[in-house]
Amino acid sequence: MSAIHQYIERRFGLLNGTDWSSRKARDIDVDVAREPEGIFIAEAGGEPVAYITTWTDKESMIGHIPNVAVTLDHQGQGIGRRLIEYVLDYFRDVGMTHAKIETLEPNERGYHLYTSLGFEEMVRQVHLFRKL
Repeated sequence: MSAIHQYIERRFGLLNGTDWSSRKARDIDVDVAREPEGIFIAEAGGEPVAYITTWTDKESMIGHIPNVAVTLDHQGQGIGRRLIEYVLDYFRDVGMTHAKIETLEPNERGYHLYTSLGFEEMVRQVHLFRKL
């Protein structure tokens, strides 16, 4: 699966000496700082093989899933699906009434997974970027 940071790097190269994975890691750090109890990790053989980050909006009662990732050698085994199902139960347990997840258009695998779990497409967003 791809991150917007990868697409930016493909077009513009490294940004001020930072690669896409370091920028993505900072996004994950923000998720962890925001709501550490909403971070879940799947393991196989005692090693982490997938993670999902979440946060809850207690005013609108929407549970957000900003990031889901499964290592390449563990994809296609249902780990991502089980993580999302676990998080949907977690959202229900903490009183959320809805859940939101996003994906980029080229991520057909993610789109198929999310819609198979009952998520409905609301609208497409276009990401624009430029050098200053």
